[in-house]
Amino acid sequence: MTKGKSTTKKSTKGTKGFSAEEKAAMKERAKELKMAGDRAAGEAALMAAIAKMQEPDRSMAKRLHAIVTANAPDLFPKTWYGMPAYANKDEKAVCFFQDAAKFKARYATLGFSDTAKLDEGAIWPTSFALKKLGPAEEAKIAALVKKAVS
Repeated sequence: MTKGKSTTKKSTKGTKGFSAEEKAAMKERAKELKMAGDRAAGEAALMAAIAKMQEPDRSMAKRLHAIVTANAPDLFPKTWYGMPAYANKDEKAVCFFQDAAKFKARYATLGFSDTAKLDEGAIWPTSFALKKLGPAEEAKIAALVKKAVS
């Protein structure tokens, strides 16, 4: 062993680092932190994020926005890692919408964070796959949103 030099090599085999989508989400998060507390800026960012989505996710996100704001008007609209989200008074995301294209998934997702009050026994769902929104799905989401903020 040469003095002052380590002969141990760190293996990078099998590690890929962050994907382009993950890097973009982190950059979005940094921008979001700068907008903290500004409801108008948060809603503008949310609507801009929705506008960038492809169909049918854009239409679902617009409908979800209407459902969440109607059923939980105290939630603060904003983006969270570039996704439309709704936060509590402490600015912690309660629920969010992830479009399918964001991480190249086969379906969009409505998710709830640990601040959502959806606890039901020892196990409960916190994420829901969305392919389309009809009246039955909208009613279920409205009930979940109301429960999340109760």
